[in-house]
Amino acid sequence: MDSFAIETKSLNKVFITKTGFWKNKSKSTMAVEDISFSVERGELFGLLGPNGAGKTTTVKMLTTLLLPTGGTAKILGMDVVKQTAEVRKHIGFAFSGSRGLYNRLTAFQNLKYFAELYSLKDDFANKRIPMLLDLVGLADRADDRVETYSSGMTQRLHLARALLHDPEVLFLDEPTVGIDPVGSRDLRKTIKNLLSLGKTILLTTHYMAEAEELCHRIAIVKKGNIVALDTPDALKRRISGESVIEASIQSDQIQVLIDKLKVLDQRTVITHDTTTEPEKLCIRTTEPGRVLELLSPYLNPQYILNLEARSQTLEDVYIAIIQGDQA
Repeated sequence: MDSFAIETKSLNKVFITKTGFWKNKSKSTMAVEDISFSVERGELFGLLGPNGAGKTTTVKMLTTLLLPTGGTAKILGMDVVKQTAEVRKHIGFAFSGSRGLYNRLTAFQNLKYFAELYSLKDDFANKRIPMLLDLVGLADRADDRVETYSSGMTQRLHLARALLHDPEVLFLDEPTVGIDPVGSRDLRKTIKNLLSLGKTILLTTHYMAEAEELCHRIAIVKKGNIVALDTPDALKRRISGESVIEASIQSDQIQVLIDKLKVLDQRTVITHDTTTEPEKLCIRTTEPGRVLELLSPYLNPQYILNLEARSQTLEDVYIAIIQGDQA
């Protein structure tokens, strides 16, 4: 028995596109470049990275949906190129969104249809489908049409579909995108239940708190390369000598405050979060005292509404690595 559930060595993918008016020129794009990692059986492994980093391309190669340009990838010791049919028997793939389900069918009818595609026997499917619907928290909605489901419920049904044939390895591609906080919490609980059943899970996500809560180890992908790979705690220790200062600000004064901070060490990283109300400046620095000294005079309703230091998070590490100073 192979010791790893998932193993890649120097995996890469190049896309060739035709350009020019007559489409007589070729352009190559390296989407994944020499990615190597291994995932233990029963581990939840996270792939993090910005849009276009190569996460989904990597997952598609591992799930036999794309052929690698070079390198090797194995699932439970089976080569994804040479043993495609056998690999597919042992993997499940749940993606985000409503595609892949039939909205006018009930949850039970959807799973029954996919069970037939998997060539599952009726007696097995009729026992397994109610069990899976209970596992993902949809037992009481089994006979409701999928078109009546929330985004979170739809995503949990995707999970049930991916588990129909009882795969050992499960791939989850951004499963909580577009789901409200309650739905996301319920889905995370379901994922933890799957781990307790011995499943190996590879998860891609944009949500740092989700990755920190769920993943045993995390690989951060940037421009098709793995630039960091470790446990969440070990990754956070990379910037343990730094502090984070958060300032809740008036948005029309942002440039004034940034200009004041330009005297800081060049290693200081300043990010502006416009998704919160009020907006926030996040300053990651080795000079916390100096930051507080510079900003304290502006602690008034016109400029800064609140100023505080906080502990490092995985998001801080991610930003540091993606921006290049910790790669």
